Amino acid sequence: MTPEFTPKLFSILRQGISKETFTKDVLSGLIVGIVALPLAIAFAIASGVSPEKGIITAIIAGIIISSLGGSRVQIGGPTGAFIVIIYGIVQQYGMDGLTIATFMAGFIIIGLGVLRLGNLLKFIPYSLIVGFTSGIALIIFSSQINDFFGLHISKVPANFIDKWTVYFKNFDHINWYAIIIATATVIITLYFQKIIKKIPGSIVAILLATIIVKVFNLPVDTIESNFGVIPNNLSMPSFPKIDFNTVQALIQPAFAIALLGSIESLLSAVVSDSMIGGKHRSNMELIAQGFANIVSSLFGGIPATGAIARTATNVKNGGRTPIAGIVHALVLLAIMVILGPYAKLIPMSCLAGILIVVAYHMSEWRQFKSILKGNRMDIIILLTTFFLTVIFDLIIAIEIGIVLSSFMFMKRMSDAVQIQNISTENKSGEHLFDEELVDLPKEVLLYEINGPLFFGAARQFQETITNTHLQPKVIIIRMRYVPMIDATGYQSLKEIIHSYKARNIHVIISGIKEGLKKDFEKNGVFLVLEKEFVVKNIATALEQSKEYI
Repeated sequence: MTPEFTPKLFSILRQGISKETFTKDVLSGLIVGIVALPLAIAFAIASGVSPEKGIITAIIAGIIISSLGGSRVQIGGPTGAFIVIIYGIVQQYGMDGLTIATFMAGFIIIGLGVLRLGNLLKFIPYSLIVGFTSGIALIIFSSQINDFFGLHISKVPANFIDKWTVYFKNFDHINWYAIIIATATVIITLYFQKIIKKIPGSIVAILLATIIVKVFNLPVDTIESNFGVIPNNLSMPSFPKIDFNTVQALIQPAFAIALLGSIESLLSAVVSDSMIGGKHRSNMELIAQGFANIVSSLFGGIPATGAIARTATNVKNGGRTPIAGIVHALVLLAIMVILGPYAKLIPMSCLAGILIVVAYHMSEWRQFKSILKGNRMDIIILLTTFFLTVIFDLIIAIEIGIVLSSFMFMKRMSDAVQIQNISTENKSGEHLFDEELVDLPKEVLLYEINGPLFFGAARQFQETITNTHLQPKVIIIRMRYVPMIDATGYQSLKEIIHSYKARNIHVIISGIKEGLKKDFEKNGVFLVLEKEFVVKNIATALEQSKEYI
């Protein structure tokens, strides 16, 4: 097994783990497991599924991601990023549809890892990531208004605008007990760790809120009133009946889950690398994420990925190997078995407060504000992705965002490609060429191409070279700084050669790299241009051009 496809845990076990490191990992895993509990429950409820689905996901996916992943400290489980997609799938296709979509997404993620595409995901523009992440944060915030204010709306619309319309119509039904509990939860979650660092504020808030509501019998919604009892055991793995039409309809959401999960897990791995000075194996990480989603779906779980906040918590508490992630999952399993029946008493307004804190941290408003001051293209991508996520659909936002980013990239690349004509009358570009070219004959036109000759620049290339009022006897196309040519570029090159040959003008290509010379053969350039007209350097090209002057 190559190092690229070897789980980090296997490599670390071969090297050996010291007793001190193991102890720190166990303690860190214990803390992260406690932190993960309220988040797992809250993410599940916000996604439109029952609370235990989140815990099951954190247990199953957490163990697999830590055992097989390519990061030393990654913590896997449900995250806020998936809430929007999961909610939409569950509303339209039910829990069976979500299971099928998650199952398919797992195989897609594995495919990305096997094909070594992990590194490519890092090239998705940051403005796009901030755009949909901020959009998701706003949607999460909006989804918690009902429970935060205790409005007791039985069915909240999924659409952002419709949701707020319903809220404004029901603000006269505010439950002040719910508001006080939710506000106190936000304050405790944000500030408690400044007093005691090792104890998560969210757990303190849940314990206090649950005890107060139970003792004083406060009239607020709880998990029990909305969802019933939380099971204290894992169900046996099962898979729903597969209907081809449903599978076909779920392909698009499955790709969205796969792409979103891959991006977030690798972002989390990169962040953790910077914190511990390590280097993750991106493709192995994707394969582990894929397996985690496949197995989690079989146990009735929801999509999972690397969780940036929990991973950072792991690092800050001393976790340095995947042992911490495995312990975190086992702690959650123990809590589910022992304390599962008591979790039903947690107030919904308390979970709403926790999710609003999550939305705040997820919003990346500082980065959002920073990008708005930057490049116009980045601003367009940011705002387009943000508004599409909020107003329409996350899947549409990701698709259009990637397409828009691709067009922006091609525009920048085509702008970067320089195609310059140098003649005895044009001295402005002489610095690009050798001194021997100062006395270039008038019968010879020389063009220098700098940059990749791909489809985004092919039109500019063709128009620049063919739209000349001069009637030379020889045209030299110098390509020493051309790293690659795609199919469109080759087609344009062949059309240029054919056009000039039809006018009895000789074309000489100079300075191409050896790799490109082989591609010339494959792409049929030598069918329109004899091999002797493709030369190694400009001196040879000039010498050869003298024969035709």
